[in-house]
Amino acid sequence: MIKNFKKSSLNLTKEEYIKENSNYLRGTIVDDLKNETTNGFSGDNFSLIRFHGMYQQDDRDLRIERNQQKLEPRYAMMLRCRLPGGVISSKQWIKIDSFASKNTFYKTIRLTNRQTFQLHGILKKNLKSVHQILHKIGLDSLATANDVNRNVLCTSDPMQSEVHQECYEWAQKISNFLLPHTKAYAEIWLNQKKILSTDHEPILGKTYLPRKFKTTVVIPPHNDVDLYANDMNFIAIIENKKIIGFNVLIGGGLSITHGNKQTWPFLALELGYITLDKTLSVAKSIVTTQRDWGNRSNRKNAKTRYTIENMGLNLFKKEVEKRSNITFEPIRSYFFDTRGDKIGWKKDINGNWSLTIFVQNGRIYDNDNQLLKSGLLKIATVHKGNFRLTSNQNIIVSEILSENKNQIEKIALSYGLIKNTSKLRENSMACVSFPTCPLAMAEAERMLSNFITEVENIMLKYKMEKEIIILRVSGCPNGCGRSLLAEIGLIGKSIGRYNLYIGGNRIGNRIPKIYKENITEKEILVHLDFLIKNWSIYRKANEDFGDFVIRKKIVKEVINPIHDFWN
Repeated sequence: MIKNFKKSSLNLTKEEYIKENSNYLRGTIVDDLKNETTNGFSGDNFSLIRFHGMYQQDDRDLRIERNQQKLEPRYAMMLRCRLPGGVISSKQWIKIDSFASKNTFYKTIRLTNRQTFQLHGILKKNLKSVHQILHKIGLDSLATANDVNRNVLCTSDPMQSEVHQECYEWAQKISNFLLPHTKAYAEIWLNQKKILSTDHEPILGKTYLPRKFKTTVVIPPHNDVDLYANDMNFIAIIENKKIIGFNVLIGGGLSITHGNKQTWPFLALELGYITLDKTLSVAKSIVTTQRDWGNRSNRKNAKTRYTIENMGLNLFKKEVEKRSNITFEPIRSYFFDTRGDKIGWKKDINGNWSLTIFVQNGRIYDNDNQLLKSGLLKIATVHKGNFRLTSNQNIIVSEILSENKNQIEKIALSYGLIKNTSKLRENSMACVSFPTCPLAMAEAERMLSNFITEVENIMLKYKMEKEIIILRVSGCPNGCGRSLLAEIGLIGKSIGRYNLYIGGNRIGNRIPKIYKENITEKEILVHLDFLIKNWSIYRKANEDFGDFVIRKKIVKEVINPIHDFWN
């Protein structure tokens, strides 16, 4: 029997000691906030603030210059909001826009593929202000980073049907149910008095989870949340226009380490079917099984997919059944046939309208071609409904009354929010990477727009411009850009160089295979020209790019990632 890592005598990682001695995530954050000699956090607090939804970053474009001037790096924080299901009101958006404009270096809002937004470039002295603004408008950033269940995703746009509304409500329930119980967040950021009663974490435990944990709720046949990349997934089973239960899938994840064959991407596996009344109990049992059996001696081997590999799926399943006092029923029939967002107008269940706006890489800002930030703010001042953020870094203006549709459309057109874009561009994605991400090895967000233009030209040359290819770029191998669920995926290796992966599929349940290693953007385009040319000539009727390169054996299909990904 595999040892329970939590109870074993293996050496724990530094992060485990930090959590153990943090006094339920408080550390000495309060003291650091008073320290005006640095804009950064020191020691353990650098890690602990992540549990509160923030990362300490610095502007890497300025590192060398500031070092030469004998100045500390330009430290600032990135804050990620907790927004299960991605719904934010127009009034809330106005407050967030105002803070971003007045109190961040970059004055932008970044939509993430975790169906929420984050703000980059917040000075330490302004952190309490942003947390208190969030609290005042009914939001927070608790548990959007580090070793907890993070922002829960769901199939976008609850106003599309009653089932979509149910899906959204379950995302909220699961998010709230799995939140940390510690009062540290309220004490530190909201100035609430410390309660003398002892802290207790009945689900997450005193040392929380071994690694980050991601959850989705999804309605087939549309896989807009990339469920196969997540630790815990609830696939809605529908009868008579109501959700009657969920198929449960676990263990997805995409992060790897270059050259480390003990790391691999993995697609979520089926556990079984449950009725609705068992949902929270099963969620708790999956999380606590990962809590107690996950590897706390090696963070690269600590995610749920590795726990399943160490335990075996059957043992993991039995442990979940024992803890939740259920027996999984056989998986109910389901399938997926689409991914991504449908850009443009559509009607909702109440006869109102929604407008899905494409946001390149999720970055909300104004430039010479598009006044995206100003346009969304203008819409927010007149729109009575909500904004809905998608898992593909786009934004939906929803619940638009028919009598207000023309007004919203005029604003969107005048600010350049409605534009003709290629299917290739609409289905592209990039992580943030440089200049703010400390893990970045190569450009992602800042290179993708021009790179897509080059690929669009190739597509046009071979009369494939109306076709879709899922193309994604990640600045490092940690998986934030979900490149390892793309038909064409680039993963940064060093400045200007990437590993090129091909062979994923349209619906997101096949991992691509490495095609070329450590090559430049120019070299990548040469290879893509060759591949797209051959695709245009030799494809079968309506054959997708990823399916073509597998059928023609340009790369081998990754069937079992543990064995196939590296070999």
